[in-house]
Amino acid sequence: MSYETILYGLDRGIARITLNRPDKLNSFNLRMHEELRHALASVKASAARVLVLTGAGRGFCAGQDLADRAVAPGAQGVDLGDSIEKNYNPLILTLHELPLPIIAAVNGVAAGAGANIALACDIVIAARSASFVEAFSKLGLVPDSGGTWSLPRLVGTARALGLALLGDKLSAEQAAAWGMIWQCVEDAELAATVEALALRLAVAPTRGLAATKAAIRSAWQRSLPEQLDLERDLQRELGRSADYAEGVAAFTEKRAPNFKGR
Repeated sequence: MSYETILYGLDRGIARITLNRPDKLNSFNLRMHEELRHALASVKASAARVLVLTGAGRGFCAGQDLADRAVAPGAQGVDLGDSIEKNYNPLILTLHELPLPIIAAVNGVAAGAGANIALACDIVIAARSASFVEAFSKLGLVPDSGGTWSLPRLVGTARALGLALLGDKLSAEQAAAWGMIWQCVEDAELAATVEALALRLAVAPTRGLAATKAAIRSAWQRSLPEQLDLERDLQRELGRSADYAEGVAAFTEKRAPNFKGR
């Protein structure tokens, strides 16, 4: 596919996707959804061991491009359910289920679906000037793209309700203090911080990281005994992996491991 609204590349095991509609604060239109689906499928089929997702220009993602959702004068509104079902829901599930770590590099405003897409990634690092806005209430809508699922799990019910009902801007610094994101860094340090982390994850034991991600993300669905059983089963599987053997050998030989992600 020839990309018009995103940038995609793969180098040294690091896949990079940049939302690339900077004049629209990287808001989503149908073309961007199609291209992002294709790029994420390419990541899954590739030898990538980590994915970095970011935005071009001064914003991460402003959510849905409302120019694509305009309501004609006198009309009763539009059916948003089809777009949610076909585009945003599969995107969030793909990010959750992708078998490698995903870093969201939030370089500016992340609003509406853009905020919740960032929160669907595994590690969120934001520039100090960035912000998160659950803007749905200002349009008479409910947070989508997993917002009603992720927010209470990340920040608790009280803060989730405040963010969702008021639609106020939350600074990256406050988001980090609340545990909503992993880290807030100075704007000038964002690129270097994300690059260092991506390089670190690109040489890590990817299979084990993918299993850890899956176990943590699905833990809410299980009782403690069920989760203990899952941990046992995953350790049984990973104990037979080449990366485990390499990790033990590197530890006993007092050298850096050379993981292959298998």
